[in-house]
Amino acid sequence: MKDLISVRQLNKEKFFEIYEIFKYYKKRYLNGETKFSDLRGYSIVLPFFENSTRTRTSFELAGKILGADTINISASASSVKKGENLYDTIKTLEAMQFDFIVMRHYMSGASKIVADKVKSHVINAGDGANEHPTQALLDAFTILEKKGSLEGLKIAIIGDILHSRVARSDIFLFKMLGANITLCGPKTLLPRCLSSFDVDNITTDINEALMDKDVVIFLRIQLERQNKVFFSTLNEYSIKYGLNQERINLIRKDGIIMHPGPVNRGVEINSELVYGDRTVILEQVKNGLFTRMAVYRFLLNG
Repeated sequence: MKDLISVRQLNKEKFFEIYEIFKYYKKRYLNGETKFSDLRGYSIVLPFFENSTRTRTSFELAGKILGADTINISASASSVKKGENLYDTIKTLEAMQFDFIVMRHYMSGASKIVADKVKSHVINAGDGANEHPTQALLDAFTILEKKGSLEGLKIAIIGDILHSRVARSDIFLFKMLGANITLCGPKTLLPRCLSSFDVDNITTDINEALMDKDVVIFLRIQLERQNKVFFSTLNEYSIKYGLNQERINLIRKDGIIMHPGPVNRGVEINSELVYGDRTVILEQVKNGLFTRMAVYRFLLNG
């Protein structure tokens, strides 16, 4: 397996192989080992054509911890601003013989196009509204740490499903691992092709979606992808689909609340609940580092 473009490339065996590497690195790191030599002599380039904080930083830090040389490239500082197309940009990077290309792009399928054209390992760090495989992995690993298994868990994914690459990757991966999935959001933010989503329930009623759930994942409203009006106001959305103190009681008492970030405080989740005792948002961020370390090593092992 040269590249990680989609979670659909993974079966249970590959998933748990990555999980074992994740646990190995996390245990050693938390025990005080903060420098490894697993990627010494290797190079990583991170061309990001969309903004990112968590994903880009964790991929870069993961590479440095493993001993690799890492270089960041943003679209605003690249030859893309001069009119260079994606193919020429990537072929230029390949000519410099980078071992890994970690790419985020606004076009769905961009990472697959690149992976088919280069010898480097390509990791999809998010392509349009298509997929975000490492986010799904870190979400699954965080749930495994809290719940021990995803088999039979009741998971609700709430919010802007239409524009969310995280939702797509989470659905594919969680269903493979045996979870029961409910999708919830305004009708305007639910994809028309819902029949192709292998989920157990679809609703526009947030109270129904939250009821008796083991895990609830709130998604960011992606205003940057919305070229038309999908709801009246952010305040109205918050009233109908935001998490507040009353609604949190609908979730199972041992249920956990997740969000891929960044959180629109007071929209998806009330501000005082963002880092409450029921959320694992910061644990997701921490696990993102070890997940990306594990993916590098997994692809290198081939």
